[in-house]
Formats: sequence, C-alpha cells, structure tokens
Amino acid sequence: MDAPGDDDAALMLAFAAGDAAAFESLYARHRTTLYRFILRRTGDRQRTDDLFQEVWSRVIASRARYQPGAKFSTWLLQIAHNLVVDSCRRARPEAGAAETEQVLANLAAPEQQRPEHVLSEFEQRRRLQRALEELPDEQRTVFVLRMEQALGLAEIAAITGAGRETVKSRLRYALHAIRQHLSE
Repeated sequence: MDAPGDDDAALMLAFAAGDAAAFESLYARHRTTLYRFILRRTGDRQRTDDLFQEVWSRVIASRARYQPGAKFSTWLLQIAHNLVVDSCRRARPEAGAAETEQVLANLAAPEQQRPEHVLSEFEQRRRLQRALEELPDEQRTVFVLRMEQALGLAEIAAITGAGRETVKSRLRYALHAIRQHLSE
C-alpha cells in the first residue's frame, strides 16, 4: 500500500483535470495538519479559519498551474506560510521571544530521571504553548514545521524562503528559548 503522501501529486493533477473526488481526498488527508499549522502560527481561531479557507481557495485557483516539483504537502504549507506572514504584517508587528524543548526532553526522559514535580501532560502543553507564543514568528514557524510536521531543514527552507543555515539557526534559537522559558 502506498504511503498517504505518495500519490498527492497525482491527486492534484487529477483534480486539475476535473476530478472533484481527487480534491476531496487531498482535503481529507491534509486538513488537520494544515489547520493545526495555521493555528500554531496565529493563535487565533477566527483568523485561522479565514486563512485555512484562503489556502484551499488558492489550491483550487491554482490547480491548472500546479507542477509536481516538491511534495504536495510542502507546496500546501508554503501557501499557508505565505498567507500567515501576509496576515501578520497586516494585523500587527511581530511579537516577542521564547521557546520549547525542555518539555520534549522531560517527556522523553525515563520516569526515574524526571523532576519530582512532574507537570501533568496538560500543564506541560500549556507551558509549551505559552513558550511558542512568545517566540518570534520566524522561530515559531521553523519549530512547528520541524517538530509537528517532521520536515527536514531543506523542506523548511523551501517553505519559508529562508536559507538552510538560517533555518538551522532559527531552530537552534527557538529550542534555546523554549528550554529557557520552561526552566523558569
């Protein structure tokens, strides 16, 4: 059986040729991931709903021009990234700074190595979310794409339009800031 992403390009090409069921399959495969990515970036459900719809509108509008160069998911997330950046520029200047990896390290640590006051999973998620919200937008984007989407540095660079070394640096700063925030 093919992996879900293996035939995304074929589905997009079928949709461009008029197959509405192909679009429904793409939407079903990527809606949750896309929505979560946008929500993590904006932190606002209303704005996320609007941007989510706009991404799919752009996919539909560009179906005839679609060329399967990169993975479909990379192309989709690049559209979302660009819309979020534009939305942030219009809405307000960029926010402050803060970050995330202590929670990940705590979750991965064996039970006997965890601190005495282990936070509940809910509390850890809240602290991680707060740390993410405090990160500069570029760092938050790179962190979310790496940790939640499991993308490599080259794919993140393609989505964000930044160089590979810049992506690596932003990820390193994000992880440092998250560790610092979570250790407080």
